[in-house]
Amino acid sequence: MSKSSFKNIHLIVLLLIFSSKTIAQTNENPVLADKLKWSERTAITILNKYPKAYQIDGTEKPKWDYKMGLVLSGFEKLYQKTNDKKYLDYIKDYADEMIDAEGNIKKYDIKEYNIDCANPGKLLFNLYEITKDNRYLKVIQQLRAQLETQPRTASGGFWHKQIYPNQMWIDGLYMAEPFYTQYTVKFENGKALDDIAKQFELVQNHLRDKKTGLVYQAWDESKEIVWANPETGTSPTIWGRGIGWYMMALTETLDYYPKTHPQYKTLVGYLNQIAKSADQHKSKSGLWYQVADKPELKGNYLESSSSAMIIYSMAKGADKGYLVSSYKKTAQKSFDAYLKEFVKKDEKGQIIISNVSSNVGLGGKPFRDGTNEYYINSKTKDNSSPALAAFLLSAIELNK
Repeated sequence: MSKSSFKNIHLIVLLLIFSSKTIAQTNENPVLADKLKWSERTAITILNKYPKAYQIDGTEKPKWDYKMGLVLSGFEKLYQKTNDKKYLDYIKDYADEMIDAEGNIKKYDIKEYNIDCANPGKLLFNLYEITKDNRYLKVIQQLRAQLETQPRTASGGFWHKQIYPNQMWIDGLYMAEPFYTQYTVKFENGKALDDIAKQFELVQNHLRDKKTGLVYQAWDESKEIVWANPETGTSPTIWGRGIGWYMMALTETLDYYPKTHPQYKTLVGYLNQIAKSADQHKSKSGLWYQVADKPELKGNYLESSSSAMIIYSMAKGADKGYLVSSYKKTAQKSFDAYLKEFVKKDEKGQIIISNVSSNVGLGGKPFRDGTNEYYINSKTKDNSSPALAAFLLSAIELNK
């Protein structure tokens, strides 16, 4: 073989190697089509960034966590809408990563009585129906057993965690009640429906601000913790995401709550009350602030997770008939404002949602005092799970 022929062959081989790498790189995360719906664009963004669902928000080790439950509930609804198996597989892979061969959640300790643990349990009802894998049923039963013995306030409200005695947190309603309702209707002939309604009644009576109709993040019935209002027991701040958690808790609980039950209309009434109050406190653009009732506060900002949660709840509530149809138009206008305010695309067409409040809490070490300033000074992030999930859910509901 001549030297020139050898060089030509060598060049062709190099070109083939280079082109195959380029194709592989292109195929790994191809640019998303312009006409793709926002719901699928969001889901594909999540799939690309977090190939394993336990990695959501940069989590390094597999964890049974409410964030995964929140995001994957969006994937479940998207699978039901599109019948695209990759969305179901993403949920199942997470469940199988977290549940061992005997049907136990890895690193789960019931004695922590963390009410957040109930939230991912919602994903297992459909998985069990589809696969008939008894491991899923066993976990559902374990989580129901936790709620059976979950510590309660003197009035009967679930403690948020063992380490937060006598405290109900508003997000706890979202974490527990949709799961609790689905379970008791499916397996217990609805025996816990009065208890579920009671949890919401306690929110209306104790966490709802009489002036604005909005809800505080937490309530200490004993009024012993430092952050508690000495008269009411509530935490100091009306947090935008707290309103979103509560509205989602109501709309998703009503999905399973029987219309024939005496408390059904009561729960619908609660949803109408909080929806009206939220609507009255939106910005001129149709979005919501981090400290929801005080837009004038220095440093306060429009916050993306709360806005998406409220948009989703209004749209879903109107679609289901819990709210009047005008809330659907409100949700649509706010969704359009949301796109302008918070949403961008990167060079591959994946979404970037800005201004997501970091996770904020109360008490603990170092002590979190729950003041307005504490919430305003919490760092914002891009693409944190509460905003990604709520945007996904609202996009599905509005079919944008």
